Amino acid sequence: MKKNLLAVAALASLAAPAYAQTPAPGVYIGAEGGLSWLLNTTVNTAGTQYQNVPITTQTGWAVGGVIGYDFVGPRVELEGVYRQNQINSTTNFGPQGAGFYSSNIGQLGFLVNGLYDFFPNAVITPYIGAGIGIGFVDATSSLSSTVFAFQGIIGASWHIDNNFRLNLDGRYYGTSNPSLNGNGWSNNDFAIMLGLQYKFGAPAAAAPPAPPPVQAPSYMVFFDWDRSNLSQQALNTIQQAADAYKSKGSARITATGHTDTSGAPNYNMALSLRRANAVKDALVRDGVPATAISVVGKGETDLLVPTGDGVREPQNRRVVIVIQ
Repeated sequence: MKKNLLAVAALASLAAPAYAQTPAPGVYIGAEGGLSWLLNTTVNTAGTQYQNVPITTQTGWAVGGVIGYDFVGPRVELEGVYRQNQINSTTNFGPQGAGFYSSNIGQLGFLVNGLYDFFPNAVITPYIGAGIGIGFVDATSSLSSTVFAFQGIIGASWHIDNNFRLNLDGRYYGTSNPSLNGNGWSNNDFAIMLGLQYKFGAPAAAAPPAPPPVQAPSYMVFFDWDRSNLSQQALNTIQQAADAYKSKGSARITATGHTDTSGAPNYNMALSLRRANAVKDALVRDGVPATAISVVGKGETDLLVPTGDGVREPQNRRVVIVIQ
């Protein structure tokens, strides 16, 4: 039994805080079940020669449910669990008289638990807890009693998503000594419990961010001052744009001409159009249909490098080729 509890403790201590959840406070419900080990004990039968009747137990089972509130870290819950274990004795204790005696001990406990999740927004969350409440103990030997109940809990949870969590824990459960008609015995139990819980109203997982808008491929060629003829470097760039157009199969090209701020605005508008048309002619020579090309003149507006009036800025003397 101690090895089982140590295994649960090791699972809790090794839980990797892989932060992948966005928990929110909320009400939850759950169901649980597992194995129960009632510790061997003795029964004191007052008024008889059998003062300390030895009782041995076998592995039993436990099943229950919870309703609680998760504060994201601390949790408070009301839990009801029924446990059953077979007990054996070789005395005349019980209705069968002398000899071997076997029966089942059934226990129903209602406890208020306080628990704490160490990494509430992690996929794997270790937790500890304790509870107090009331228990009801009954057996076919007429040992039945209403008792004070208490327990300690250590375990770990797997957050399946923001609504569902799977718990595995080890717990010690004890009560004040059950007593009936002068018969009393110590009642202590260890259990391994597996539970599934559902939290109401937990937020849905955040949607992935929208992909960034796809930018149309663009190319830029530059010109000498007051010129619209194309340099060899400009021709190489235009060839790249033509090749990109051909690879798309079907597209539109816009060639937008610009100037710097030297010269009169009307003159610069005409110069920007000459530059755009020079690029269009070169694209046509490189195999792009003229009907697929639009030309725009911007003159000295939309400067690449902001300048004052009358400034000969080389980067503003350009044509921008956009393939869409």
